[in-house]
Amino acid sequence: MGAVAVLVSTAFGLSTLERFVARRKPHELAWTVSLAMFALASFAYFWAAALGWGSLDFRAFYLFGAILNVPWLALGTVYLLGGEHRGNITRWWLVGLSAFCAGVVLTAPLLGTLDVTGIPSGKEVFGVGPRIMAAVGSGVGAVVLIAGALWSAISLLRVRRRPQIAARMPIPPGRLALTNLFIALGSLILGTGGTFFGTGDQMVDFGIWLAVGVTVLFVGFLFSNPGGPAAAASPTSPYWAELYQLATAPAEDPSDADDRAA
Repeated sequence: MGAVAVLVSTAFGLSTLERFVARRKPHELAWTVSLAMFALASFAYFWAAALGWGSLDFRAFYLFGAILNVPWLALGTVYLLGGEHRGNITRWWLVGLSAFCAGVVLTAPLLGTLDVTGIPSGKEVFGVGPRIMAAVGSGVGAVVLIAGALWSAISLLRVRRRPQIAARMPIPPGRLALTNLFIALGSLILGTGGTFFGTGDQMVDFGIWLAVGVTVLFVGFLFSNPGGPAAAASPTSPYWAELYQLATAPAEDPSDADDRAA
């Protein structure tokens, strides 16, 4: 199942990278970086499941999977809900913290032997520093992701009760709300996977957990695709417009649509 997680996260990352290349939106770059980290962590897990854990692959798994990928995914939420200025400030802090965490994890001594049959526990392998980084990174990132997705879903469901606004949205607000619920669910699955399976020897179960979590996120990404011609009027809210443009390809420059309408 580690191979499935690698393939799904790679496909997901390539999808967000395609959007970033086409539109140069910073939240899409943040998501692409996060999914690249997730793919690296999943590959390290897949490698260990086949050949047993080594020092380098466990450090990569811990750094990219337990510490960094969720905060970078949450950075996309900060850009969408907080604006580009707040997002840029958060990004520079996150770049510095990511470099610091990488230095600590790559140089920290291993306090115990790596369990070659299961998933080594951080508390048995690392000192307090890397473990605090994992708890803060995954915890804070998951809160931002889940809270942002739920807030957006609730806002969209309220808009659903206002037909004059909902009619101008290319995708029904109910579907966009469901997309956000998929994001919240996928984030919850990924955020709790280590809690359920990170201290035992259930390599297969952990791989399933990884694959299911990233697949739920990807389904939410794809579910917002309208699957038909876009409506003539574009959504008035920048956040809803971002959701719509993220789900449709290729996205066009809104100014071109305005020129044609004029």
